[in-house]
Amino acid sequence: MVLRVATWNVNSVTARTERVVGWLGSAKPDVVCLQELKTTDEGFPTDQVAALGYEAATWGTGRWNGVAILSRVGLAEVRRGWPGLPEFDGVLEPRALTATCGPVRVTCVYVPNGREVGHPHYDYKLSWLDSLSRAVTEPARAEVPFAVLGDFNIAPTDADVWDISLFADSTHVTAPERARLADLEGRGLVEIHPRALKYDKPFTYWDYRQLAFPKNNGMRIDLVFGNEAFAGAVSDAFVDREERKGKGASDHAPVVVDLTV
Repeated sequence: MVLRVATWNVNSVTARTERVVGWLGSAKPDVVCLQELKTTDEGFPTDQVAALGYEAATWGTGRWNGVAILSRVGLAEVRRGWPGLPEFDGVLEPRALTATCGPVRVTCVYVPNGREVGHPHYDYKLSWLDSLSRAVTEPARAEVPFAVLGDFNIAPTDADVWDISLFADSTHVTAPERARLADLEGRGLVEIHPRALKYDKPFTYWDYRQLAFPKNNGMRIDLVFGNEAFAGAVSDAFVDREERKGKGASDHAPVVVDLTV
């Protein structure tokens, strides 16, 4: 069977319910990881996605984060976070959700932004990523297809930013952040690289300002890492850039991965 798995930072599911529902109907993903919900569990449009055949697991508190997993192939063994997940300012933020969806197990992540180098939030980001590495060690080695996907707020290489010279000493591109991505691969995960469509660089995020999207001044920060069983089943991967177009779009585009399982 072909299984379509996707990740998308929707930048407020409340503001973009119509866009989300429309994309689910047209792209027809089987499993979707959503980030930056900006709503509570009660405020999530559960009924609207259920009408399209999706079960929903959510973790949202109404702040500037929140994650969800939607599935139309089953939803079981749902877990919020993991033991040792760090807090920020004494708050356990809703940034990680794991579930078994049919033949695959997925962890949806919304990695902290980091704000700026030297800020406590940057240290929190690095600690959060260290915690993620420890949490994925066991499932990364499992025979069941497993993936970690979401908004990592890290561009893996200089080529994943439209102009690296503008990011000197900025978050998203620092060596410590990128070292944490390398650590995920050291645990047994492989990055799934989307193929280029319209442009040679498959960016996933474009700022709303300064015509960043029409100029393709973007970044690739929405990532997918899979274990051997997941990576070996991938038949295609791409960024659905069309969903970034038009009125009311998120500043991120969905990343889509097709598997043959």
